Amino acid sequence: MNMNEKYDYRESVISLLGSTGSIGTQTLDVARRLGLRVAALAARRNIDLLEQQIREFKPSMVAVMEHDAAEKLRIAVADLPVRVTEGMEGFEEAAALEEATVTVNAVVGMVGLRPTLAAIEAGKRIALANKETLVAGGALVMKRAKERGVDIIPVDSEHSAIFQCLQGSPYSAFQRIILTASGGPFRGWSREQLVGVKKEQALKHPNWSMGAKITIDSATLMNKGLEVIEAAWLFGKGVDDIDVVVHRESIIHSAVEFCDRSVIAQLGLPDMKIPIQYAISYPERAPSDERRLDLFEIGELHFEKPDTDAFRCLAICKEAMRRGGLVPAAVNGANEAAVALFLQDKIEFLDIAELVGEAMERQKHTGEYTLQDVLEADAEARRFASKA
Repeated sequence: MNMNEKYDYRESVISLLGSTGSIGTQTLDVARRLGLRVAALAARRNIDLLEQQIREFKPSMVAVMEHDAAEKLRIAVADLPVRVTEGMEGFEEAAALEEATVTVNAVVGMVGLRPTLAAIEAGKRIALANKETLVAGGALVMKRAKERGVDIIPVDSEHSAIFQCLQGSPYSAFQRIILTASGGPFRGWSREQLVGVKKEQALKHPNWSMGAKITIDSATLMNKGLEVIEAAWLFGKGVDDIDVVVHRESIIHSAVEFCDRSVIAQLGLPDMKIPIQYAISYPERAPSDERRLDLFEIGELHFEKPDTDAFRCLAICKEAMRRGGLVPAAVNGANEAAVALFLQDKIEFLDIAELVGEAMERQKHTGEYTLQDVLEADAEARRFASKA
């Protein structure tokens, strides 16, 4: 990450992809509080909320993924001077919008990869909340970001914590990442107890309010597996230098260990607006009116090893990253398809990990790859999961 250029967050102009989702709406809360201009918004289909956002923030352009939704929005905002684009081309245009200085990528899934690359080509600072970008195309993204001198600042609470812990310390002394996980709604459950669980149970996360896909990923620990891969790319560590610790309170968001065995952790109440704001304001810290952490109120912090027999997705993701190449892309694509099937009540909870594991074994490409290779591997893994 190239942080050498002078940066004043008060002059930031935001392009926000995924504006109607959980991270997107909280990003707009941050923009509202800091008085920042929003130049572009992008969403898949939630037109009613998107219209409200347009009327409040007055962006110059909006992108909608689905054609019918875009047509509906054009009619709804015909009285406003906003240009409505659609499809992946619209998302890429929004990500690279000339007047924007920061692209916040808060979309869920592989749909975030191409807009991230477009933002890199346009030289934007990227506040990245779309982990699939690095899971599927990490080699492409990080190589191009380095070539273009583009800053990629993590928004996920865990990766933001790692990023914050590294400030002021020599990178050469950084040895290990301690990545915390809440454990999701089924923390402590055995594999036998997970047989037959329903989506209504899986969608009840104990600590975080997130979209359906990410919440299911948290329940399977797939989300943590994806975060391991993301952390490996962001911070240049192998997966065997990244330890996952189940920490049910979600107060320690992650920690790093240095060569002298010192460990620095970042703590805070579960609140995504804090890492979102830090990604926009870095290297400064903007004031916040969020609730303070009261350690007396918390009282105790607990730590456990993850059960990779009951929650296989975590181990599968680590192995996929060890194999490299297109294997992580296949794992991610199969998971997205499997989660969609689970949410439609077409497969069982434990079937998600089975399909992800089989997709990993099917993908043999472990060398260098192109964007087209990634897209094809993703599509093939989705087809396999859907048919299987």
